[in-house]
Amino acid sequence: MNQSKLFIATVSIYFLLNAHQAQANCVETIPATTPSHDFIDQGDGSVTHVVTGLTWMRCSLGQSWDGSTCTGSINSYSWQDALQVAQSYSYAGSSQWRLPKKNELASIIEERCPDPAINLDIFPNTPTYSDYWSSSPYGGSRYRAWIVNMSGNIVATTKTLERRVRLVRSAD
Repeated sequence: MNQSKLFIATVSIYFLLNAHQAQANCVETIPATTPSHDFIDQGDGSVTHVVTGLTWMRCSLGQSWDGSTCTGSINSYSWQDALQVAQSYSYAGSSQWRLPKKNELASIIEERCPDPAINLDIFPNTPTYSDYWSSSPYGGSRYRAWIVNMSGNIVATTKTLERRVRLVRSAD
C-alpha cells in the first residue's frame, strides 16, 4: 500500500473511531459552555438545563427519541406554523411546550463546537448548517423573526421560510 492510501485509511479509521467528536468538530481545549453535567435527563426524551431551569426536547420536531438517540427526519415549518404546532404540542406528559425565545435557544449553543454548535450528547443528531426558529419577532420588520443557527449565530430571517423547531417548556 502506498503512503497516500495508507494515510487515507488511517484518517478514515480515526474518524470512524471518533465519529461523535469529529461530527461535532469541537475544540476540546476550550471549556464547554453547555457541558453534559448541566443537564438532567428526564428519561422521557427531554432534559432540564439546570443553568436556566428550562426543559428541552432532546430531538427536533419530526424526530423521535428511541431511548438513546434521535431518529427520523426533521420537519421544517414557517414561523407562523411553528408557533401553531408548538401551541398544541403534547410530549412527555406535558402540553406546556412552546417555541423558545431567541435568548433561550441561544443558551444551549455550545461555543466550542462550530457546527453544529450544540452538545450532541444531549441533543443527538442535530444537523450541521441548520436554522431553528425562536418565538421572538424581529422588531425592525413585521415580516421577520429571529432564528438561531447551529453555527452559533442569531439572525433575523423571513417568517415564511421553513426552518427547524426544538421545543422548550418552563420549569414545573
